[in-house]
Amino acid sequence: MEGSNDWTFHKLEGTCLRKWLYRLFIELTNHSLSSKLLASFAKSRLSGLLISSYAKIYHINQDEMEKSLKNYKTLQQLFVRRLKAGVRPVDADEHTVVSPVDAVIEDMGTIRENCEMIVKGKPYSIAEMLGSVEAAQPYVNGFFFILYLSPSHYHRIHSPISGVIEKQWELGRKSYPVNRLGLKYGKRPLEKNYRLITEVKAGGKRMAIVKIGAMFVNSIELTHTGEQLVKGEEMAYFSFGSTVVLLFERGSFAPDPRIAAPMPIKVGERLGYWR
Repeated sequence: MEGSNDWTFHKLEGTCLRKWLYRLFIELTNHSLSSKLLASFAKSRLSGLLISSYAKIYHINQDEMEKSLKNYKTLQQLFVRRLKAGVRPVDADEHTVVSPVDAVIEDMGTIRENCEMIVKGKPYSIAEMLGSVEAAQPYVNGFFFILYLSPSHYHRIHSPISGVIEKQWELGRKSYPVNRLGLKYGKRPLEKNYRLITEVKAGGKRMAIVKIGAMFVNSIELTHTGEQLVKGEEMAYFSFGSTVVLLFERGSFAPDPRIAAPMPIKVGERLGYWR
């Protein structure tokens, strides 16, 4: 029994050490100077020397790209690439909600009474994420998705439904990693990272599209103008890998039974049904 307790203690000790080392590394590197240097390099012609190897390492599907690889002169241009027309068909059923991004569904589930969602076993407050308890209240007992975009993914964001933009606001300053390690060991990146929130209303109910900046790069560029959104229409793009959180008002959404976490999904593919 004593040996079992020792093993448990050492396991917990090892987990705490990994968390401490992870956070220390991130804090040491995630400052404005390093962020600016990384962004400047990605936009420079020098970064173009890495494009070919980057495409191979991340298995980027070049057949889908609007331009051939040789037409991209910087890594930044490759990150924000557009795709050929028709390669991301949008589910045509007017009652469906579709994925706004190419991503991995990292988690999904019901938002609790205390405004929390459980992601990778860790509670996250949607009141913190949205900036207030008042903003979070409509989503209590609603549904959420966590959609993670890796550096290999197509980085443009499309509207998951047709509706009207009710409100749009920014929160946060720094950005920490939003990958699996970041969600497990990071300082609550879904609540604290720089984020751009778009609240959309359709049929009298609402959803929030929370676009969260990734490590070093806070850049989320809006490409849509006006208040009206059409399902599948481009809204914005990330300058690097990141995460989109979808929050649905209670009673507004039913997930498709085939959807599970984790699983890959692409722009335009059905997530569920608007009710």
